Amino acid sequence: MAEKIFSKAGGLPRVKLSHAPAGPNAFKRMIDTADRAEAGQLVAVYDKNGNPYGTAIYNPRSQITLRIIDRANPEEFLVDRFFDEKVSRAVAFRRDVLKLPEKTDAYRLVHDYADGLPGLTVDIYKDQIALEFYSLGMYRLWPNIEAAFRKHFPGAEFHHRATSYTQEMEGFSIKPEPGPSRKTRISENGVQFEVDLKAGYKTGFFCDQRENRLYASQFAAGKKVIDICAYTGGFGIYSAKLGGADAVTCVELDPEASEQSKRNANINKVKLDAVCADAFTYMRQMIDLKRKYGLVVLDPYKLVSSREEREKGIFKYRDFNRIALALVEEGGVFVTCSCSGMVSMEEFSFIVRGAAANAGRKVQIFKKSGAGPDHPVAADYPEGEYLKAIWARVY
Repeated sequence: MAEKIFSKAGGLPRVKLSHAPAGPNAFKRMIDTADRAEAGQLVAVYDKNGNPYGTAIYNPRSQITLRIIDRANPEEFLVDRFFDEKVSRAVAFRRDVLKLPEKTDAYRLVHDYADGLPGLTVDIYKDQIALEFYSLGMYRLWPNIEAAFRKHFPGAEFHHRATSYTQEMEGFSIKPEPGPSRKTRISENGVQFEVDLKAGYKTGFFCDQRENRLYASQFAAGKKVIDICAYTGGFGIYSAKLGGADAVTCVELDPEASEQSKRNANINKVKLDAVCADAFTYMRQMIDLKRKYGLVVLDPYKLVSSREEREKGIFKYRDFNRIALALVEEGGVFVTCSCSGMVSMEEFSFIVRGAAANAGRKVQIFKKSGAGPDHPVAADYPEGEYLKAIWARVY
């Protein structure tokens, strides 16, 4: 068990760096020696002169060999104290500083590097807590992590998630939870959504777009709205319930997510047209039919997830935006998003400008935004600023 393996600092394997990393990650080329270290273990890290550097999660098969979680003397590191401090600080930030429970019962509790827990994100959905793992080491420490959270949420039920890509790259496997789907109903800004903790993408819902959904709804009054790559209908349902849209269309390729958007519409007593279709195909059909919309929201899945996919993904972003811009009515509002951490806001802006030129549309950008405040960014890990939203009026 993780408690036995990692409870004593004196037993940590030692890793010596050949040179120090600029941020919280160290790659293979930065490591001199790794004494007794095995994949998924916590290790004591020392610099090239043998001085204490910190404590890290070690995985030689991962692209990130060391995820440095603490810069104090590793000989004094205690794993349970570490998680108690990090989790308490993260929970207090959401509860006491951001005061998120006043407007929602669904939000991010831990955001990876920014909360000092690299390789882990945690979302809470009412009394359900979803742990999404990005590293073998964090997954092996799940008993310690859950114990820290139970001190703040004693009645919570926990769920473990990780993408198949992460499990393959990091070298672990999460067995599907037995039994039927585990659904709960959450509320944000007065809008309700049903979340399935055993299905869907990430942890089942995208809390990061909460503030963007609310802001977008103010442009929906009396308009025809199309939510492209709608997942379970977030932007579209906000537009119908809070924004007073004349008509809402949600386009989503995943049939289960599309069906969920219908259920979410029923929960909120609003009407929407849930279209289960490929976004490219559907948008081209609407262009052929000369359909126009007063509010167009484009929020595709991550198109650039690795350096190898970069060129192909950027081309897709450009094509997506070029076609979507053709659907915006004269003077309408266009909201376009990217959740690819490897694409900066500056580069995404360049893509949108190029797409506008190719579409023959004049685009007036009036706002740029990102994820909600419960998704903070570590100053030494700017890649954590993954979500980008560009808001524009189109002529």
